[in-house]
Amino acid sequence: MLDELLWTSVDWHQAVERSVAAAPFAFVPNFGARLQGVALSCEGHSFRSFTSAAAHVLKGEQKPLSIGLIALLDDVAAVAKVAAASLDDVVAQAAKAGVKAAGVVIDDAAVTPRYVLGFAAARELPIVGKIAVGSLRNKLLILLPATLALSYFLPSMITPLLMIGGAYLCYEGTEKVLETVIPHQVHAYEARLGTVALNAHRLEDEKVASAIKTDFILSAEIMAITLATVSDQTILIQALVLAVVGIGMTVAVYGLVALIVKADDIGVALARNDSSSIAGRTSRALGRGLVRGMPSFLTFVGVIGTAAMIWVGGGIIVHGLHAYGLHSVDQVINSVAEAAAHALPSAAGLVKWTALAFLTGIVGLLIGAGSIPIFGFVLPPGWKLLKGVLRKRQG
Repeated sequence: MLDELLWTSVDWHQAVERSVAAAPFAFVPNFGARLQGVALSCEGHSFRSFTSAAAHVLKGEQKPLSIGLIALLDDVAAVAKVAAASLDDVVAQAAKAGVKAAGVVIDDAAVTPRYVLGFAAARELPIVGKIAVGSLRNKLLILLPATLALSYFLPSMITPLLMIGGAYLCYEGTEKVLETVIPHQVHAYEARLGTVALNAHRLEDEKVASAIKTDFILSAEIMAITLATVSDQTILIQALVLAVVGIGMTVAVYGLVALIVKADDIGVALARNDSSSIAGRTSRALGRGLVRGMPSFLTFVGVIGTAAMIWVGGGIIVHGLHAYGLHSVDQVINSVAEAAAHALPSAAGLVKWTALAFLTGIVGLLIGAGSIPIFGFVLPPGWKLLKGVLRKRQG
């Protein structure tokens, strides 16, 4: 293996200097300079060529310690090569998993901005920051160890847990649809449950908590997709890939969300450019366009986010049913999508994707409506009662 490792002065000279400095070679005249000369002469050749030449430097000194140092450098080189290969593998696997999870990441980016709408401009970035920190905590402290543990000890539990999360996404999305269709009835029900925020601080906390719960479910699917991509790797590689994907996706999603919610402020800054140059006029036109267009764009993103929740939740349910042998729903959806694609071959890919998303969304709406009795009428009162009991015990 070492015959294949080429010696480069750039990579190894510092290591040689450190080794020489740490070892008692006072008995060898100009040992450091002589060994560096050997390194330069062996550049481009194998590492073993270097070790052989270095041994000649020490020949005649009658000191076995020098050969021990060369062997030690051999071991260091081998370890460094293995570590570099492992790091490359982690990066490659993380990139592969990231591509497969890209669809969920896009949904996550579309869902989050609606939690920031309606707050003062000064609170937008702090709210995004809170959600991002919660997202990292979800991925690294809860989902990463839980996903690895479940995959090794209870792999059969991953699918039903994802399906429960999918049902909750469907419920949340359906609830947002109902808020648009029958807003007064929904707000009256929330008031009876005591889930309506009474002040701005509590409203912000509730929005952040709701966003983190939604992110938890989307992050769980991202981690499950990532783990499936590296299922044949060692547990160390799996953990590293999950961590890299988790951090990378969080930075990408919430960086984009922060850019979206502050785009109107960027527009204001551009519109204030009073330069008479072409660049100044272009800046003002772009800034005014951003300021005028962002409210409509944020509304559109909110609609897409709600649709994404229903679509992703429905997709998780359909795939879960397929995993348990109930293929009929999946087969019907795919058959209709294929038929629609054949009807318009010039845009077959787009038509098929649209049909799949629409039909999966219909399933999600049905699941969400069916989940309202559980998530809307059973769990909130139970959670409120539990919090009251905990407060009394603490008091």
